[in-house]
This record gives sequence, structure tokens and C-alpha cells, in this order.
Amino acid sequence: MIRFENLYKKYNRIEALRGVSLEVPQGELFAYLGPNGSGKTTTIKILTGLAVPTAGNAWLNGFHTGKDSLQAKRQCGVVPQNVNLDSELTVCENLNLHGRLFQMERKERARRIGEVLEYVELADRVDSPVKVLSGGLKRRVMIARALMHSPRILFLDEPTVGLDPAIRRRIWSLVKNIQKSGATIFLTTHYIEEAEFLADRVAFLDDGKIVALDSPQNLMNSMGVWALDRIVEGSMETLYFGDRDEANNHIAEFKADFSLRRVNLEDVFISRTGRKVLP
Repeated sequence: MIRFENLYKKYNRIEALRGVSLEVPQGELFAYLGPNGSGKTTTIKILTGLAVPTAGNAWLNGFHTGKDSLQAKRQCGVVPQNVNLDSELTVCENLNLHGRLFQMERKERARRIGEVLEYVELADRVDSPVKVLSGGLKRRVMIARALMHSPRILFLDEPTVGLDPAIRRRIWSLVKNIQKSGATIFLTTHYIEEAEFLADRVAFLDDGKIVALDSPQNLMNSMGVWALDRIVEGSMETLYFGDRDEANNHIAEFKADFSLRRVNLEDVFISRTGRKVLP
């Protein structure tokens, strides 16, 4: 459903992408992780027609993003990092405008507005001005807007950034329901637990290149199951173990002040790149 080959993107002397290739099959929820400047947003911009690659090719549902740009754009809905709703319009007016941009007929727009607002549990906010909504409600309106034209692919570029944990988890549930409806989802996020919970597969991007690609569980299993953290001379030291007894035996042997926890995706990323996933 999503395919790109040898994508390069250069801004002056900065190489944002350096030969990235990837395939995402229909119905998969794929997480694309990495620190700021790693190339995540650049990739989405290329896939959605907002940027032209310096080299390489990309396809959405078989349509080339350059040669068949209009058809490719119709395949996808986009929820960007920043809230870009028209704050002076109502929820309904924002969705109606989006439908008109995609040349939807009036009756179809009205029907679809009702459907998507019901889907994101905002039917009672149809006539509310966007400017009075909370951050979490605005994010749900943006997801509803992205779904207006029934896209086959949904791009979520840090859809829960800045939201409190309870609202984030509500949006997680919504995203999983969208996937169950048959959509292919391409997610970028700085929240490691978000990728662990949502994604079927994960790619770690660093300095414009993919440095790891697999299911979250397989990536974590490659490190171990349990992790021991401690501060040594001002730096964090982490040791990894296959089972809890091994970890506890190490604590007992060295009598050090360790903190025991489960291995997570951030452990994998740090081991591959030497950096943390930070917003």
C-alpha cells in the first residue's frame, strides 16, 4: 500500500534522507521512529506530495507520488503535527471545506460529516467553533477531517503530541479502530509506549537512514527481557538479561543500587544509534 525506494532528500548541504527504502502492506499500522532531524517528517512530506525527493521514487496504493500525484493524494488522509484547523470556522464547516476540496457532492459531504463525527465521538460538537475546543478535541477533529474522503492510507505525524496521558490513550483506541476498518496507517511519534502498543512493525530512523526494522516485540527480544539501570559517574548504565532471576542474581552479586524494569523500544534505539528518542 505504501512503497518507496532509495529516497534521498537534500536541503542545501543537509541530507535529510539518505537512500531510504520501505514497503508497508495493506492494513498494517507502521510506526516510524527517530529523533528530531532524523527525516521522519521529510518522508511524510514526500509521500503526501508536499515535497519532491532529490532522488528515488514512492507509490501510494500503486500510484506514483510524482507522475500520478493527484491520484496518489486521493489515497491518503493526513493528520499533521501542528493543529491547522481554521479556528474561526465550526467543526462542521472545517469538514465541509475539506470535502469540497476533494470534490465530494453536497449530499455525500453531509452524510460523511455525520459519520466521521460519530466515529470520533464528536457528533455533539458539530456546530462548535474550533477555537473553543480543547487540544484533545481538536486532534479528534483533525482525524475526522483526514477520514472525510474515505482514504485507504492514513498518515499520523505525531498525532498525540502535547496531550495528557488519558487523552492520548483515547486517541490510541480510535487509531486501532481505524486500522480494524481496513486502513493502512503510517505513524510517527516520540512516545515509545505509543509505538509499542499500536504498531505491527517499527522502523528506527537515524540521520536519514533506517537502522532497525521489525515488530516491536522482536526488536525488544533482541535486547533481552529485563533491564537493570544505575547511575555510574553521572551517566546511565543499563544491563540486559533474558530472565528475571539472572537480573536479580546480578543485583545480589554486585550489591549495587540497580533499578529493574522491562526492556522497551527506547533501549533498542539507544543500542542502535547511541541516542535517545527525544521530542
